[in-house]
Amino acid sequence: MSVNATDTAVWLRRFGTVARPKQHLVCFPHAGGSASTFRSWRHRLPVDVDLLAIRYPGREDRIMEPFVEDMEEMAGEIAAELAPLLDSGLVLFGHSMGAALAFEVAWLLEREHGRGPAMVVVSGRSGPGVRGRDLPDDDDESVIDFAKSLGSVNSVAYEDEDLRPLLLPALRADLRMIKNHCPQVGRTVKSPLLIYVGDSDPDVTVSEAYAWSHTSIGESSIKVFPGGHFYLVDSEAEVLGDLSARLRRARVTRPVPPSK
Repeated sequence: MSVNATDTAVWLRRFGTVARPKQHLVCFPHAGGSASTFRSWRHRLPVDVDLLAIRYPGREDRIMEPFVEDMEEMAGEIAAELAPLLDSGLVLFGHSMGAALAFEVAWLLEREHGRGPAMVVVSGRSGPGVRGRDLPDDDDESVIDFAKSLGSVNSVAYEDEDLRPLLLPALRADLRMIKNHCPQVGRTVKSPLLIYVGDSDPDVTVSEAYAWSHTSIGESSIKVFPGGHFYLVDSEAEVLGDLSARLRRARVTRPVPPSK
């Protein structure tokens, strides 16, 4: 399977090649995460879904670029790059920090282009207006302890003194971005909203996740999976089975783009 960025995209990485995609699924990684988090999803999604992930600066093939610690700034740049996909079945999926970022992008697309994604999936994060867990200080041990408490997919790697300098700066920068972000309570989108959460997530309860339902004036629903904050790793087959079915249904209900 080939893994390539789009020809001109700065923020997008494409996994595999789909000749005539029916939808574009764009995934937003968690704090400290990277686009490659979603690489394994390709073989579990419908073959006509174009799988892309957001390439955050300061990691992987953008490692030489400075981190971005302002969510509104990042959302603006990503929305500009995603706008051309609005007419061809754009779906956003964000996990943890990525959920907040995906929602901001959806809101910007609606505000600036008059329409938003066919669906927005927010995963593993409390809805706006819910007081979340206190975030750690900037020192290494506090950040590492926080990552371990969530069962981070990289938690073991943080114990490696050689890997720490590669992993910690990205996580620390993303945590600063979350601290600096003030979600606008009452801000809504028209896109249908799907909420995913693990039943034993130490960072967000099911009721806290359901608070996202107030952010869409369209249809909203919630699906609870077995697992913790990174339930989508342990329950990947179940998650993508459910998501694939919802992607197919979203095609049927997708609104016709306004005439130009």
